[in-house]
Amino acid sequence: MSEDHLTEPLAPLRGGGGGGRGWSSRPAEVREAVLRAVAERCLATRTPCDTEALADALLVASELTTNAILHGGGVTGFEVDVDGPGVLLSVSDRSDALPVAVPAVDGEGRRRPGGHGWPIVCRLARDVRVSDLPTGGKRITALVSLV
Repeated sequence: MSEDHLTEPLAPLRGGGGGGRGWSSRPAEVREAVLRAVAERCLATRTPCDTEALADALLVASELTTNAILHGGGVTGFEVDVDGPGVLLSVSDRSDALPVAVPAVDGEGRRRPGGHGWPIVCRLARDVRVSDLPTGGKRITALVSLV
């Protein structure tokens, strides 16, 4: 089962979104889409949903979306695909820059705010891939186990 979620864009999107519409751009919308897709899979297969695994998938989706907004020039695409024992999350943005982990403290020992999103994604996902998009920007795809 695969879902694409469309909402009105905050700004015009490059090379995407048919009919003048763009992709979901808010972390709350992305979390709702993931929750709905996982719940549908659990109902269809008549299997219980692991609430801790679902919480991990929701956190990864939220962090990927937030990072695309804060560091990637905005969300240009989102997909969720629940297949087998995992959920595949893909978030696209406008930036070609690769994500990086930022040290918790600066060179003078002062704690920095933020910088936790990418390490959280890498820690909770079984597989993370970053790919360039033909029209510019990148797509980050993370596989989060649901078992």
